[in-house]
Amino acid sequence: MNILEVNKLCKTYGSGETKVEALKNASFSVAKGEFVAVVGESGSGKSTLLNSIGALDTPTFGNVIIDGKDIFKMKEEKLTVFRRRNIGFIFQSYNLIPELNVQQNIIFPLLLDYQKPDMKYVNEILSVLGLQERKKHLPRQLSGGQQQRVAIGRALITRPALILADEPTGNLDSKNSDDVISLLHMTAEKYKQTIIMITHNPNIASVADRVLQVTDGIVTDLGVCSR
Repeated sequence: MNILEVNKLCKTYGSGETKVEALKNASFSVAKGEFVAVVGESGSGKSTLLNSIGALDTPTFGNVIIDGKDIFKMKEEKLTVFRRRNIGFIFQSYNLIPELNVQQNIIFPLLLDYQKPDMKYVNEILSVLGLQERKKHLPRQLSGGQQQRVAIGRALITRPALILADEPTGNLDSKNSDDVISLLHMTAEKYKQTIIMITHNPNIASVADRVLQVTDGIVTDLGVCSR
């Protein structure tokens, strides 16, 4: 079963001499539970692709279908709610709320949606991510690797159809990078979670089930990774 269908996705910025085609007829699908890496040079269109899939940006043309829903046919208010409930984001800069502790940061998407957290699941996530002992710590009391673990927990808490990770190891050293990627891979398997991750690191990309390459806005499926 495909959780994501991307059909002829195009994104154009500007016009005339300043026209830039950031995405050119991108089409691919992702199966439920698949871990997909997206690679490419800086400026190739990777982030534009991820932002379009996550409805953080609106494509010029094409469709993004998540869990059977054509997201850009939704009205803005409905799309906002759909994104909050069905897409988890992990950013390079963590984007944690400084005034909230680890546990509060993880459950924050649920509180935004006026939902009561399932504390059994919250504690399971804290345990899986090795954060149980630090659940009352503020972000400033954590290392970069620990902060990224919190971001992973926040992305998992709504049990989303899709998790989008934009260079999740970009601000980490090699040891923490390896730990974070191992955790992403483990949670993908444990929770049957679908993950699409941008990375410039071929070693990190090799952990994924499949690799997509973006070159000058053109998406090419490089196929299944051999390990």
